[in-house]
Amino acid sequence: MSSAAPVVVAALTAALGTAALLLAVERLRARRHRAIVLRQLRTIAGDRGTPAAAPGEPLLRTGPGDESSWMQAIATRVPQLRGAGPLLQQAGLSWSEQRFLVSLGVGALGGAALGFMVAGGGLPALVGGAAGASLPYLHVRRVRTKRLHAFEEQLPEAIDLLGRAIRSGHPLTAGLRMVAEESAEPVAGEFRRVFEEQKFGLPFAESLAGLAARVPLVDVRILVTAVMIQRDVGGNLAEILDNLSHLIRTRFTIRRQLRTYTAQGRMSGMVLGALPLAVGGMIFLMNPEYVMTLFREPVGRLMVWSAAGLQVMGFLWIRRIVDIEM
Repeated sequence: MSSAAPVVVAALTAALGTAALLLAVERLRARRHRAIVLRQLRTIAGDRGTPAAAPGEPLLRTGPGDESSWMQAIATRVPQLRGAGPLLQQAGLSWSEQRFLVSLGVGALGGAALGFMVAGGGLPALVGGAAGASLPYLHVRRVRTKRLHAFEEQLPEAIDLLGRAIRSGHPLTAGLRMVAEESAEPVAGEFRRVFEEQKFGLPFAESLAGLAARVPLVDVRILVTAVMIQRDVGGNLAEILDNLSHLIRTRFTIRRQLRTYTAQGRMSGMVLGALPLAVGGMIFLMNPEYVMTLFREPVGRLMVWSAAGLQVMGFLWIRRIVDIEM
């Protein structure tokens, strides 16, 4: 048991390093998006002398901090872990950064132990620990993607509702409340938060900046910019919202057409990724000893790992080619 302890420690270290790297990338994305939103809102609100937010003031509320003080200290002092806050809020999860840290540690230990028990070596334990630590991050990313996709699909209807409310004579804040009451989640929750922040006296520019930071979508950024410009220079806000809703629906149509045009490339990536596994499985069924030679000999294992790495690189490359951003 004592010989396994260094392996588990090394696996945990590698897993936490992988998780820290993933969170650092996510934090960089959130910081860049926040800088864009703040720059736009400061430009719009600069003439009024009410900046959207102070340079060091966070736009997002932190999650609940009911965990122990030592976990709070770790989450506060490690810069990479602070990037988990925006990610968790964008996913709509009530997790705190401390709870996320615990899930990373548990996943790393569980993956390292499983890899060591199954394969009985240091490298499998390292790989298992890194994979286990990545599971909570991948789960949060999946929830975030699903939530942002749902928000994007519901946004045109919410903008239409807001435009009808303004056209019928309601102020903008009343229109926000109507959207919060009559829309589905996650649109209802985000607009409800903006309305409540307005009710408690938060500057309107800061409320909209918080919305754009919590929902990092191009359409939301356009909505925030259009509303802020209209509040400064005037104009028919209902007509602006109608044009914006039409623009978003047009983007949806173009995006669906692009998915149709790139379907062949995506299918090629899936076929090329599954073909080696299918051929290897059929050869193993016909002649197991022929295939097992690859795993017994050092050169064979090197060939297998190299082929797997090249397969992953090719799959990611094809996915990058067919992933057209709008």
